[in-house]
Amino acid sequence: MFKMTPDVESLIDRALAEDLSIGDPTTEILIPPGLVSKADLVAKDEGVLAGIDVALAVFRRVDPSLGSTVFIEDGGGLETGARIASLEGPVSSILTAERTALNFVRRLSGVATETSKYVAAVSGYRVRIVDTRKTTPGLRTLEKQAVKAGGGYNHRQNLGDGILIKDNHIQALQREGLSLGEIVRKAQAGASHTIRVEVEVEDLEQAEEALDAGAEILLLDNMDVAEMTKAVEMAKGRATTEASGLINLDTVRSVAATGVDLISVGALTHSSKALDLSLELL
Repeated sequence: MFKMTPDVESLIDRALAEDLSIGDPTTEILIPPGLVSKADLVAKDEGVLAGIDVALAVFRRVDPSLGSTVFIEDGGGLETGARIASLEGPVSSILTAERTALNFVRRLSGVATETSKYVAAVSGYRVRIVDTRKTTPGLRTLEKQAVKAGGGYNHRQNLGDGILIKDNHIQALQREGLSLGEIVRKAQAGASHTIRVEVEVEDLEQAEEALDAGAEILLLDNMDVAEMTKAVEMAKGRATTEASGLINLDTVRSVAATGVDLISVGALTHSSKALDLSLELL
């Protein structure tokens, strides 16, 4: 179930404002105020559901009197034609909220569905599929919840969630004369005891230097499978390993076979296709 935090509620209000800032003259002119009906949210494609609570919250925000029944919960599998939820109440309210509600649940179900494909592709390996911060501006909280609905796990929610020394940090500080090991030790010296230090490395030499400096997580960036396998062996008992870069559904299983602990996939959120869902008035 998605968490309806004040931030999410504010997001719903902003999304509704895009459609309703100057009203809905089509519905206001054509639909009698007393007309009531039922409507079903229906899957038009196979996938994994995410965001049904958000969609229903949109309807309630437009009209608190609308009733609803949920037949499939977030994380549930969808077959074409499946009834996801039912609404009952004023037709004008249902029509006014329809597009905004569908935009949320279609987008989030697309993320959950894409995530589920990666999770299935690495079945049998002890590895976690994790997301990145490559999210739609303003939708990060919801998209990361959708990743979890699809069986994945969350990386950092924001920059404050951990220390991740990336290539540009390294390049900037090496210009100041610091080695990779010195950069890692500098980060550890300034970090809270609750934060682990992760370092992006591009080859085995960098991996060894980062490990010797005490890095707790190695981000193996754009390494081929053979090099990644060696890096995982080097890090055993010393650091967690995360694979990243150029990973897709065709390559993710071979990456999992290297023994990495985590595989981060930006495509879960930046390239997932919205799932085809519709609202049918009964």
